[in-house]
Amino acid sequence: MAVSADVTHDVVSLLSSPERDYLLRNNGDQVKIESLKGKKIGIYFSASWCGPCRKFTPTLVEAYNEVVSKGDFEVVFASADEDDEAFKGYFSKMPWLAIPFSDSETRSRLDELFQVRGIPNLVLLDETGKVVTEDGVDIVREYGVEAYPFTSARIQELRDREEEARRNQSVRSLLISPSRDFVISSNGNNVPVSELEGKTVGLYFSHSSFAPSSDFTPKLVKAYEELKARGENFEVVLIPLDEDEEAFKEILGSVPWLSLPFKDKFCGKLAQYFELSTLPTLVIIGPDGKTLNANVAEAIEDHGVEAYPFTPEKFAELDEILKAREAAQTLESILVSEDLDFVIGKDGAQVPVSELNGKTVLLYFSAHWCPPCRAFLPKLVDAYHEIKAKGNALEVVFISSDKDQASFDEFFGGMPWLALPFGDSRKRFLSRKFRVSGIPMLVAIGSNGRTLTTKARDMVLQYGARAYPFTDEKIKELEAEEDEIAKGWPEKLTHETHEHELVLTRRRVYYCDGCNEQGHAWSYYCEKCDFDLHPKCVLKEEDKGSKDDPDVKEEDKSKDGWVCDGEVCKKV
Repeated sequence: MAVSADVTHDVVSLLSSPERDYLLRNNGDQVKIESLKGKKIGIYFSASWCGPCRKFTPTLVEAYNEVVSKGDFEVVFASADEDDEAFKGYFSKMPWLAIPFSDSETRSRLDELFQVRGIPNLVLLDETGKVVTEDGVDIVREYGVEAYPFTSARIQELRDREEEARRNQSVRSLLISPSRDFVISSNGNNVPVSELEGKTVGLYFSHSSFAPSSDFTPKLVKAYEELKARGENFEVVLIPLDEDEEAFKEILGSVPWLSLPFKDKFCGKLAQYFELSTLPTLVIIGPDGKTLNANVAEAIEDHGVEAYPFTPEKFAELDEILKAREAAQTLESILVSEDLDFVIGKDGAQVPVSELNGKTVLLYFSAHWCPPCRAFLPKLVDAYHEIKAKGNALEVVFISSDKDQASFDEFFGGMPWLALPFGDSRKRFLSRKFRVSGIPMLVAIGSNGRTLTTKARDMVLQYGARAYPFTDEKIKELEAEEDEIAKGWPEKLTHETHEHELVLTRRRVYYCDGCNEQGHAWSYYCEKCDFDLHPKCVLKEEDKGSKDDPDVKEEDKSKDGWVCDGEVCKKV
């Protein structure tokens, strides 16, 4: 909160200048600032070039139009546009007042006074000129006109009401609004929400243009129709997040379930209520109106109708089934899908998956655009050649997250192993099965076809070719060797490069704050400061340091919905 909170301002001196005692309407009319005395005022910092501003402005317009008739509320636009033409075009969509674009001095003064560091920003003043809140954007987004008169007492009242609604949650409290007591069917008919009471209801948050949603919808349709055919008391209500009404109509016409109306206010409220963080999400509401599960989309992907009725008991049962599947896993069960029973070699030739049986197989999830992937590749190539040179039965299969065939071809061209073809449908199944949320990721499959570890990348970084065959027993053996190496090293010490005591600590992979090189296994570490020193930077006997420490400086970039933090690229 800025320092202006709880400060009372004189509205006239706040919004005027020595040369100007008026504000503008978008038709050019002048309104005396004096007329705003005794009114609640929102100062709206915004600009036409700002995407979040353009998205929020219609929400504010809607709230303003409902409140302005009371005669005691006004909004004043303080533009951050770069030219008068942009200002006028944006202001033409606003029903409130504005500081003239020509008065840059007043606009700058308000920016500084309210410490505006980002837009959109809405500062709300009460009728005395006292700052009620500088979080007006969040309040209007969350509560809309219900937040009026925007006092802290009113906001607390709304939050208390929400908490009570959570305690007494029902299908009615979730889906009925003050102006609507129905949902709509795929043919556009109104269906009373009361007809859903006593049923198991899935609230399906989806965006039709988002690939994971469009991929999941047919699977949900199949499960829905099977459950209906069995006579189960189950219903789905679409919570559409689409911006395009035609896209919404198209998707609603293609599914057999119900929906909230397009751009219904409750769509956003429900997304907030259930703390929506991913799509698709299918929230299950039990027959008693309480939340059974926050998201069963993955369960339906994995188990279909067998996940019904989505109770904790059913999920415990499914966990046992999953364990049995894992125990019976074979290479074919994860790499073969109908007629897709092959991987490809360097020349594009098809290699039957059956030829990999009996080998340790590493599934390498990676992409050319990902800096950590490009940095890890040479280490994996070195380990691969070293392991193969010893006659060991190893193969690697590249599973690409590249954006186009050319990028795939270029990256795969530097690899000595096999791959799934670019765009292969098996990638989605494998990514879901192994919970791939960041790349590079290396999954080790044993010679019997069962998963050894999803952390094989860490093992290659730490041990190189010595990690083969990636079993728990091998890792314990390597850790024992590391313990032997560290014998005789001081457990604690001080060093001129750091103010605190450093403790000898087992560290998987880190970057030394002394030499900036990557280290592993052991570090002299300060937990408070997250400070690492490699033993070779501390001890006199350099031979007691790790001899295999790689020298990696990974760049930090991002690409199309992924964020790279130097260690891994993760989906946003």
